[in-house]
Amino acid sequence: MNSYWIDSCPNTINSISLDKDVKTDVCIIGGGIFGLSTAYYLCKNNVNVVVLDKDNIGYKTSGHTTAKITSQHGLIYKYLKNSFGDNFAKNYLEANEEAITNIKNIIANENIECNFEYQNSYVYTTDFSEVLPIQNEVDCVNSLGFNAKYVTQCSLPFKIKCAIEFPNQAQFHPRKYMVGLANSILKNNGKIYTSSKVYNVNNENGIYTTFTEHYKVQSKYVVIASHYPFINVPGFYFTKMYQSTSYIIGVDTKSKLFDGMYINTKSPIFSYRTVPYNNTRLLLVGGSDHKTGDSVNFNSTYGVLESEVKKHYPNSEILYRWNTRDCITLDKVPYIGNFSNIMENMYISTGFNKWGMTSSNVAANIVKDKILGIENKYETTFNSTRMSPIKNRIEIKNMIKQSVKSIVIDKFKIPTDITSNLSNDSCTVTSISGNTVGIYKDCFGNLFAVKPVCTHLGCLLNWNDVDKTWDCPCHGSRFDYKGKNLYDPAIKDLESYTV
Repeated sequence: MNSYWIDSCPNTINSISLDKDVKTDVCIIGGGIFGLSTAYYLCKNNVNVVVLDKDNIGYKTSGHTTAKITSQHGLIYKYLKNSFGDNFAKNYLEANEEAITNIKNIIANENIECNFEYQNSYVYTTDFSEVLPIQNEVDCVNSLGFNAKYVTQCSLPFKIKCAIEFPNQAQFHPRKYMVGLANSILKNNGKIYTSSKVYNVNNENGIYTTFTEHYKVQSKYVVIASHYPFINVPGFYFTKMYQSTSYIIGVDTKSKLFDGMYINTKSPIFSYRTVPYNNTRLLLVGGSDHKTGDSVNFNSTYGVLESEVKKHYPNSEILYRWNTRDCITLDKVPYIGNFSNIMENMYISTGFNKWGMTSSNVAANIVKDKILGIENKYETTFNSTRMSPIKNRIEIKNMIKQSVKSIVIDKFKIPTDITSNLSNDSCTVTSISGNTVGIYKDCFGNLFAVKPVCTHLGCLLNWNDVDKTWDCPCHGSRFDYKGKNLYDPAIKDLESYTV
């Protein structure tokens, strides 16, 4: 099953692959919601922009979200206030509240039909032990000048202990919004090139050259808008965040649904919202998150969500299933701004911590202002070059220290006893002639063998039996069973073998 956002939105963007070398003011690498939002604002300020994406617009992370436009990012404000102070927490809140208004203004100004709806947002609990943390969060948010409410009832089909309510939040159809952004960029003389995978970026004499497979883009400024930075040095973002995978189902409940957007406080996480669907509403339920690369199965992912829905809507029908990856920073705050202190005119935004709809707009405005030479009041809050006191010991420990030498296909032959004993639709990892090999046999008995070592920094990959992919437990890269790269930070395919 595909993402509802992709399945319900035809591709009406007039874009092509990069077919020649080009020069521009700003090259944006990544056509997700942050990259497009940045390009949109720059085009409106008469800046020449090129957007490069390795896929179609909105086909990756931005097209696999729950698409809540909210400043309510879990119970975060008490944490921010205690960790960084009142002004920091207030700026974080105001930045995301402004983002809601900014998105609504773009939709109105560009006449984008994307099912934008104002909704109240709730973080709720059914556990008595979480009542006090919610009460404390309400007090904290209100001390920052916002009007949050403590409530003990909501319109969910089950009883809650309590919740914190944020009024006037919103939800929309993210891919329709991105298509609208893309067409506005094109109308304002911006360029968008899809199926144009970036492999490298060099700087010489203050001019950046961005390389795709066949052609290159020269620019004064570069914006890294890929989901996860594929350039390791000098930013070292791979030491400051990890990736989390979560799952979403689209459900026809055969009944009337609630108003509002909801997420609970503690694992197992369940996120609820609805979306217009034919003449009724479709229920979207997300959760079952885990660190990307962990071993999972259907029952621990989609199965958990479907079981929860069946408790409350026993006659429901599952129409969609999809999953997504989110970059999680160690201090819960996105990295927005300079890529590094020693690379002038290169900018980045990453680590949205599952709240990219609003954070991407905050980021687009900060990066736009930096390129235009305008001071942005929120820049220091999201400073991308900050040194966190939290050390990423677990992630560093997961990385393979020694370099992994390339394996030549003819060095060994995969024994037939390994493949003959392998059941259909199953995978095994084995050692052959001292080399680690991952072998998958599909439902029809076809065999696919790869070297299960991430092409990013050499971490050993884990098999994902839900999606039939090879996932990196270190930084979240993903490859299909044939070895094709699906998600960054890796950009190269796995080495595959003839079986």
